[in-house]
Amino acid sequence: MAIDEQAPVVLDAYATVADVEARMTRELTTDEEAVCGTLLEDAKVIIDATGTLATADAKKVVSCRMVIRAMGDGSYGVPMGATQGSQSALGYSQSWTIGSGGTTGELYLAKLERQLLGLGNSIGSYSPTQELVPEVSPWSA
Repeated sequence: MAIDEQAPVVLDAYATVADVEARMTRELTTDEEAVCGTLLEDAKVIIDATGTLATADAKKVVSCRMVIRAMGDGSYGVPMGATQGSQSALGYSQSWTIGSGGTTGELYLAKLERQLLGLGNSIGSYSPTQELVPEVSPWSA
């Protein structure tokens, strides 16, 4: 039995490669599409590890943002996640400071993304036992 190379690849992720590409400033190459699919699957694992009750839409947005940050959005300005930057002209100098939330090329949850997933919105301390008590999320329908 021959394998159909045109069969669509089914991802176990909250977003699709097309979702990511729609949010980027450029089209992905075939190689980048394969990497994007793998990163989307990895992003799902990271999101699921947070144990949140976020909506599917929030998980989709967060997945796309994580992958775009890791792959680069294709713009040649300030990298996504940079908090400071510097450029020079004829001396060929360029430097960027990436925020403390992570680095480019790495999948991580930024502060805004954690809030979208319902994390970090509480004032006070966190108890590891608080997840044992069922709580209805304001984002669940």
